[in-house]
Amino acid sequence: MEIFDLLAEHGHEQVVFCHEPEAGYKGIIAIHDTTLGPALGGCRFWSYASEEEALIDVLRLSKGMTYKAAVAGLNLGGGKSVIIGNNKTVRREAIFRAHGRFVETLKGRYITAEDVGTSVDDMDYVLMETEHVTGIRGGSGDPSPVTAFGVYRGIKAVAKKKLGDDDLEGVRIAVQGLGHVGCYLCEDLAEEDARLIVTDIDPDKVAEIAQRFGAETVGPDEIYDVEADIFAPCALGAVVNDDTLPRFRFQAIAGAANNQLAEERHGDELEKRGILYAPDYVINGGGLISVYGEIQGWSPGQSKRKAAEIYESLLALFEIAENEGLPTYEAADRLAERRIRQVSAIQRNWV
Repeated sequence: MEIFDLLAEHGHEQVVFCHEPEAGYKGIIAIHDTTLGPALGGCRFWSYASEEEALIDVLRLSKGMTYKAAVAGLNLGGGKSVIIGNNKTVRREAIFRAHGRFVETLKGRYITAEDVGTSVDDMDYVLMETEHVTGIRGGSGDPSPVTAFGVYRGIKAVAKKKLGDDDLEGVRIAVQGLGHVGCYLCEDLAEEDARLIVTDIDPDKVAEIAQRFGAETVGPDEIYDVEADIFAPCALGAVVNDDTLPRFRFQAIAGAANNQLAEERHGDELEKRGILYAPDYVINGGGLISVYGEIQGWSPGQSKRKAAEIYESLLALFEIAENEGLPTYEAADRLAERRIRQVSAIQRNWV
């Protein structure tokens, strides 16, 4: 693995490898682009199979944050961090205070927050070492409800485009992943009497959602074979790949997971198959909006109203893609890159 070749491929400004053995902390912080403002992105705590896998994940995620902020019209750059290890550990204070100290060394170029495997409590530990953290207790808190609400609004836009009506009553929606965002999304969808099909690697979460909302349940691998109107991936990325794509019997894909396409060509294949794809960093922008609102001093209501605009943003994006003959993921990339170019003409990277 040639590290600098990877950085050049994704266009990153800076990657910091962090190690504090006494705390049990091994992390990577990636800053992709700060043209629009300081890089903001959550801290993911995960048992990666290798350090190379962790590096590739943080590079992809941080680039996605750049595009997410650009499309949402926020004055933020893209960054992300990962901690390598068992996210079920109870030795959290030392780990997250160590993470906070490394974030502090970047002097505001990177702002951390929650992500997969981390919580508001963890961010409170980070706050002990740096002010460059959001999603803390007393602030915007857990961004998951706003993320889920934005995805829910995005699903309504997808239904409007693909099914001709944004009323979700009776619409079959397959939800993969029942973490914080997935659970809140099921709640939003159930309020409209959508027909839910759910799965997760944790059987207790599946049983809970089935009991609360009368959802149909399937095994983790079986979700790719169900017949549903909309597939909502809300777990980890790369779920649209060579193995899963031929199995899809969905009319659309619209979910909260980051980096849903294993490769860009899979977005092209979805287009060929007539499966409408809501680009992940557009539909799942509610979490970023929530933590940006904390920085700006917005009320929770303001953040939720901004996240609701994902509905209009997706409908506009679908129109652009159709008019220009582009797959939706490419149309979203062009919109993001256009804003970055325009702003770069009037300001330099954030320092």
